[in-house]
Amino acid sequence: MFRSNFFRAQLRYTRTFLMYVILGFVFLCVGGNSSELSSSNTIQTLPKYTVNDVAALQPEYHLPQTLQSVSFTQTEDTINLVDVEDAVKYMPSIFIRKRNYGDTQPVLASRTWGVNSSARSLVYADGVLLSALIANNNTLGAPRWGMVSPLEIDHIDVLYGPYAAAYAGNSMGAVVEITTRMPQHFECTISQTEALQSFSLYSTKQDYRANQSAVSFGNRVGKWSFWVSANYENTHSQPLTFVTATTLPSGTTGGVLAFNKLGQVANLLGATGILESNFDNAKLKVNYMISPSVSATYSLGYWTNNSNSSVQTYLKDSSGNPTYAGQSGFASGFYSIIEEHTMQSISLKSSGSRAFDWHFVASTYDYNKDSQKSPLSASTVGTAFSTNGKVALLGGTGWGTLDFKSAWHPTSKDDGQELSFGLHYDDYRLVNPTYTTPDWSSGRTFTALSTEGNGKTALDAVWLQYISKLYQNLHLTIGDRYENWSAYDGVNISGTTTAYQPKVKRSGQSTKAMLVYDFAPSWLLGFSVGSALRFPTASELYQIVSTGSIYTVPNANLKTEQVLADELRLEKKITGGVIKVSLFQEVTIDALISQYAPLVVGSLTNYQYVMNVGKIRNRGIEVFSSFNDILKSNIDLSSSVTYVDSAILNNSGVGQYSTTIGKHAPYIPRTRATFTTTYHTSKSLALALGGRYSGRQYSTVDNVDTNPDTYGGFDEFFVLDTHFNYSIKNHWNLSGGIDNLLNRKYFLYHPFPQRTAVIELKAKY
Repeated sequence: MFRSNFFRAQLRYTRTFLMYVILGFVFLCVGGNSSELSSSNTIQTLPKYTVNDVAALQPEYHLPQTLQSVSFTQTEDTINLVDVEDAVKYMPSIFIRKRNYGDTQPVLASRTWGVNSSARSLVYADGVLLSALIANNNTLGAPRWGMVSPLEIDHIDVLYGPYAAAYAGNSMGAVVEITTRMPQHFECTISQTEALQSFSLYSTKQDYRANQSAVSFGNRVGKWSFWVSANYENTHSQPLTFVTATTLPSGTTGGVLAFNKLGQVANLLGATGILESNFDNAKLKVNYMISPSVSATYSLGYWTNNSNSSVQTYLKDSSGNPTYAGQSGFASGFYSIIEEHTMQSISLKSSGSRAFDWHFVASTYDYNKDSQKSPLSASTVGTAFSTNGKVALLGGTGWGTLDFKSAWHPTSKDDGQELSFGLHYDDYRLVNPTYTTPDWSSGRTFTALSTEGNGKTALDAVWLQYISKLYQNLHLTIGDRYENWSAYDGVNISGTTTAYQPKVKRSGQSTKAMLVYDFAPSWLLGFSVGSALRFPTASELYQIVSTGSIYTVPNANLKTEQVLADELRLEKKITGGVIKVSLFQEVTIDALISQYAPLVVGSLTNYQYVMNVGKIRNRGIEVFSSFNDILKSNIDLSSSVTYVDSAILNNSGVGQYSTTIGKHAPYIPRTRATFTTTYHTSKSLALALGGRYSGRQYSTVDNVDTNPDTYGGFDEFFVLDTHFNYSIKNHWNLSGGIDNLLNRKYFLYHPFPQRTAVIELKAKY
């Protein structure tokens, strides 16, 4: 149930809505008159807007959101595409926190939420949820991108804001829908990718290599079609973490003088998290056409990760020999990971030839094996680790989803009328014990249970959406979503203390509305408003885990996030392109924010707390433009700029400070920008240059982290990437380029990749 201050916010938004409508109709009148003054020949040459342009993710399910799309063909010509998430890195307002090739933690950041908000966006592949809503962080909560191979992609759509009733409140940031393809005839693709990064930071200077081998094949025989893909990826990452201390250990030299993000002394003793990873990904899809308009698809995905993290000490003892000097950070940064995950889905879909379309999807995602093993301590002399250690397990964690949606077109699909509705169910389970072990390298024998955080959440929802043609080119979309949520079986164990958490039940309603007016053949004005609820994830409620000197403390009494968002957008189609301007605003009540702080003032041991921050407002403007074949020069250009004014308006949470009022919300940069330019020198060769910019951002609610250009800080950065794509005769294709051409060195807590060369050879049959 919404609090009274949320109702007051809704009233303010209603006044804003009325103002927008008045201004919008004034603009429409002016725009309409100006279009009449234009020559008829000019108008006829411009593309015409239709309702389908506004929400065209699937033609039978119109969605009331700003939409950006990229096809696999476009990615081939513009992007060094190694992992599937690379495909969206130039999308407006989107940032993927990808620290290295094969990264298992590439969280999606959107217009209004940053890299520590994985549960504030949704990622799907063919209607199957890849988002790990088990958590809302940049570790366990990252989408399971690895379940999709780049060779599978047909196209990807990105939708902005919580304006579609078909999606849960986690859509407040963005929704990414990956559509994969099925073959129409026999086809086979084999590819080999090589990448080499030259890295230099502090006392680490090293080249790091990555390679990927991929194969896919498929065919269509009568009513049956199938697709099989597999890829193997071996990667070596730059250091992801470092060991820090206020003073050098006694009797050592070689540390690097440095300061942390707060400006405090944090000398660097060595590099850790230097990962060598081996990934396997296999996918099977089988489709059967039951009738010309009804199809069934079964999909099975298998993903494994075998990684080892090494360390590099900067310290030397009095004899000049390398030493760990007993620093615990070297032990926690030296670990091995074994993961084996499976995903299954079945889909039944009817579309294309009837007034009534429907789609049913059921899916499961299972952490069959998932362990991280590390030694308990590092030696005080030399570079050895203790035999005993700890093992953190996630086996048994996973989720399942059920979705049914349908659309009824009362007369014909061309008159703009549509009634759609659906049902949703999901359940998430977190199983996360940590054990001590006498032999960490094998991790087969446990001494004792150190900590454990288990719990489950479940959500069921029903939603309804109606599109009505009010008159001429004015359409109204209204939607409503009702949800029941529960959290249960929560238990936290720390040492000999066990806490059984109470069962929690909540319910709520989210209302959406959108007006769209295509007031001239090439102009469109739209206004969207929507409320949304985001319920806490299982890890926010129950997970307790230590990472080095950082401990995560759960909170089973977190409140539900309540969101009210609106967007006013103007779009202009031109020959070969489009220009879009969006004004957006989002107010979040009881925002769930994760913060790091010492339990005791002056302590070097940090604890991670998730708390409800009273009220956060994010508002801004996004400008996007795309032009194809500019002046018949064979050059395509797209660009975007996003500015966000963020402010914490109320914060009464326990442990927070009055100094947070008016501060910028964590992990949200004021400015983001992207551009890509592609020159098609011929039918067989494309050359591309892409750029990504992000302003600096804070990671604390009181914005005291004023030293961003350091390990643990969050930097401003501008990165240029180059790419070429050359089609060789006889089915061969050669592509590659350089990521981070200017060799920018920047941090988003972790140091990010420096200049990296990529080359790919592909054979298509």
